[in-house]
Order: sequence, then C-alpha cells, then structure tokens
Amino acid sequence: MKNSLVIFFLSTVFFTTCKSQTTEPKKEEIPTPEGYQLVWNDEFDYNGLPNPQKWGYDVGGNGWGNNELQYYTDKRLDNAKVENGKLIITTKMENYQGMSFTSARLVTKNRGDWTYGRIEVRAKLPYGKGTWPAIWMLPTQWNLGNGGWPDNGEIDIMEHVGYDPGWIHASTHCNKYVHTKGTQKTAKIYINDAMSQFHNYILEWTKDEIKMYVDDKHYFTSYNEGKGWEYWPFFKDFHLILNIAVGGNWGGVQGIDTSIFPQKMEIEYVRVYKKL
Repeated sequence: MKNSLVIFFLSTVFFTTCKSQTTEPKKEEIPTPEGYQLVWNDEFDYNGLPNPQKWGYDVGGNGWGNNELQYYTDKRLDNAKVENGKLIITTKMENYQGMSFTSARLVTKNRGDWTYGRIEVRAKLPYGKGTWPAIWMLPTQWNLGNGGWPDNGEIDIMEHVGYDPGWIHASTHCNKYVHTKGTQKTAKIYINDAMSQFHNYILEWTKDEIKMYVDDKHYFTSYNEGKGWEYWPFFKDFHLILNIAVGGNWGGVQGIDTSIFPQKMEIEYVRVYKKL
C-alpha cells in the first residue's frame, strides 16, 4: 500500500510538471534572416500614440517641396495612433492650419539611424486618387555638396500614387541621379492587392548596392559606381520615414478624389537588422 502511494505521488508530480512545461505559452520570437541581427524594431503591441522613445514627427504644411496639400500634425491621434497591433497613419480632409488635409509623417529617433543593413516594413496601403504613401529614408546629417537635397541622398523603399493603383516604386536620388533631371535610378513592381493586404517592403543596403523587395520579390538594385558622393552619398546614417502625402507634383497629377477620405496606411511592424 505504501509503495502504491509513492508511485501515485510520483506519477502525479511527473504529470503535473510535464503539463505545466508543455502548456506554458512561449514568447513569440521575431524571425531573423540568416546572417543578420535585429537591432531596432517596433511591433506595435501597445495602444495610443506611437512610442515616443522610437518615433518623432515632421510637422507642418509648407508643401514639402512637392506642392503637397496636407498639414503633418504632431502627436495627434486622429492622424497617428497604435491600436489592435498596428500603427495607423490617417489622412483626413479637414481645414487645419490653413491646409485642406491632415496627415502624419513619422520619423525614427533615439538610435533610429543606420548605415547599411536590412529594413522590413509590413504595411497595407491607402487607395484613391490623390493619395501618396511612402516608406523612405533621408540622411541624418546634411554635410555633402550644397548641404541640401538631393546632394545628401534619398532612399525610397516604397512609394505608391493612388491614380496608378498597384504599382510600387523604389528609387534612389542623389546629385547625379535624381527625378528632377529625369536621371533617377528607379524601378516598379505590380502588387494587385497592395491596398487590401499586408506586404513586406524591404531594403537591403550595403556599401556596394541598395536592393528593394516586395515580400520575396527582388525588383530594384542601385549600384555604387565608386565615383564619389555625387553618385553615391549612401555611406552615412539615414533615418526611416513613414507618411501619407496628399496631392503634390506626383500624387496629384490626375487630381484628388475627395470622396475617398479619410484614408489610412496600416503598419504591422518595423524591423531593422544589421549584418553579422
């Protein structure tokens, strides 16, 4: 009888221990591409304004060099908020600070500046004429050439204009290769459900080249020709920008459909990796 009780006790302990080990929830691990290390990310697993330790705002309504019609607001939930595991950037048609639309332009901060690496942004895009969402990068220090644009470079990971639905554009701009001269390095890929489904917009950046992908589809490469900063200013820190513009020199070419607003870009995560 005593031995039976001991066996029953040990069996109960073993079963309880195994059950607790197998049913305990595991923390979900972020997948890391081979040869890379995760160095910065936001999974948007909170609610409210974007994390102020990770995101800042470009603010204003001066047209932003492209005759855009929106006013970018600062810490305004109507234009930038996190809920249900997503960052939501919303552009609204409303009179605000002398402009006809509001939106948000978020920028990475607090070590959110990188030279080289891999950036993944999983996003679903807005739709309709007049919308111009972008996932892109600008330099942190403007110390080349005339100290301005395009001498110091621009990296466009994703641009989409609503009058041309489904066409995703990637580009690099610099002194010698820039759209104002019609010499920019650029390519596009057709993603028919970019406005209804989430896709990964990916940059891979080394000292020799910049590559862009949508999911696993590589469609653009910009090469370092070794001719100096005028051809390749992409050897210093850049920061990430997420925004929706309205109208402008490109987004407004075919006018603006005011019946579509408000519009939003939803982002499930932003992940930045450095090569090992």
